[in-house]
Amino acid sequence: QAQLVESGGGLVQAGGSLRLSCAASGGIFSTITMGWFRQAPGKEREVVASITRMSRITYYADFVKGRFTISRDNAKNTVYLQMNSLNPEDSAVYYCAAGSKAPGPGWLGDYWGRGTQVTVSS
Repeated sequence: QAQLVESGGGLVQAGGSLRLSCAASGGIFSTITMGWFRQAPGKEREVVASITRMSRITYYADFVKGRFTISRDNAKNTVYLQMNSLNPEDSAVYYCAAGSKAPGPGWLGDYWGRGTQVTVSS
């Protein structure tokens, strides 16, 4: 059964960094695209970043460009999100997703993790 498990969330001060990881199992890592979404209380879910299977194409939302980096290790079936220069507006539950479509602002995953909380204090 397909499964995505996120880790690495936590509490960090503004300006700090966190690295999220998402381990995939059940054969879904061979899907074309892996990515991260986030959802803050009272706000809609928004795509943060996504990456194709061979890491040739990446997409970043404007609000994370230059601060976040997505990467994947196909040998470990894991996708990462390195988050630097965090600010309180980045506080949200971050979800890992896997899907068959190419990265982009409208990308939606076919499979989802349960999420990991990121809280940035001011």
